[in-house]
Amino acid sequence: MTKKQEKRKTVKYSILFSILLSVAIIIILLYFTITAETIQYLTTTPIRYEFFIAAALMNIIFWTLWGARLKILSDAVDKSFHISLWESTKIVIANLFLANITPSMAGGEPVRIYLLNKNGLNIGGATAAVLGERLLDALFLLVSVPFAIYIFGSYITNTYLQIGFGIAIGLFLVVIGLFAYALKYPEKTKGFLIRITRSYKKMRKKETSPHIIERISEEVDNFHKSMTFFLTKGKKTFFLAGFVTALFWISGWIIPILLLLGLGIQPFILESCAAQILLIIIAMMPTTPGSSGVSEGGVAALYGVFMAPSLLGVFVLLFRLITYHMGLIAGAIFQYRIFKSVASFSMEMISSKT
Repeated sequence: MTKKQEKRKTVKYSILFSILLSVAIIIILLYFTITAETIQYLTTTPIRYEFFIAAALMNIIFWTLWGARLKILSDAVDKSFHISLWESTKIVIANLFLANITPSMAGGEPVRIYLLNKNGLNIGGATAAVLGERLLDALFLLVSVPFAIYIFGSYITNTYLQIGFGIAIGLFLVVIGLFAYALKYPEKTKGFLIRITRSYKKMRKKETSPHIIERISEEVDNFHKSMTFFLTKGKKTFFLAGFVTALFWISGWIIPILLLLGLGIQPFILESCAAQILLIIIAMMPTTPGSSGVSEGGVAALYGVFMAPSLLGVFVLLFRLITYHMGLIAGAIFQYRIFKSVASFSMEMISSKT
């Protein structure tokens, strides 16, 4: 078996594992939460299916706003580069597949970088745009966390949850710290990346070519130049992208509210938004592929505080169908159209462009 075949096999296992884990946890939740009370409620209460459709449409708006933010950041990096909203949204949708089968959605970044580069943006600029997204997400969520903790403060009594949230917030701060360090000390960043590259090549018993060293240096410079632009002359662009980031996340928070309305449940808007903030932090931790199982459990734990246990499993099923499985399917379709395979993408594709 070739290395390429091994990588495809690994991706296929990851796909299978993430889907099966998600489905298994949902089935377990349904098994323990569906009761006679559930059946009676669903048969006697008018279910508003239009709200379920609205939730699915809101998820598409969520993707579109993500595409708009990527367009704003990537267009600003290089004035000669321009990408349409449709093209940037297609990149976002294609990225959903690998993002949903890798921990912390880390698999989505290489897809976005590669496709921006394929559309004409240099890799350093593409990397700056994508990491700019992560920075904006981190800043927005860190600002939002106190609100979530204030709402949920008296409910989070589980020691494991408290430790988990503490670790997640700590990881946010570490990532921002590393980002700031790379921005302030580009030469040290180059040296670190070159050492990593040489060590990797040495393990594979290969020589590090001068071309690779030169390319690393060039792309770190591009990245540094782009991010410096965002934080100095491009502040207006960064603030605009920050505003779109807020709309982007808020649109995602509306989805569970629409699902509650569809089920005939009076929505607890503030509590639901707070639950979404905490859920995002949980999902961003490097646990299972696509946070499968972890997210389902997180939704059950957070929303179980405010809603009847008999409807909890049904709610988790609807929520994950729209926010996870819908993205996985759409991402697979778009990735297949671009790469002719849902399991063919790897970082080597980026390397081949250098």
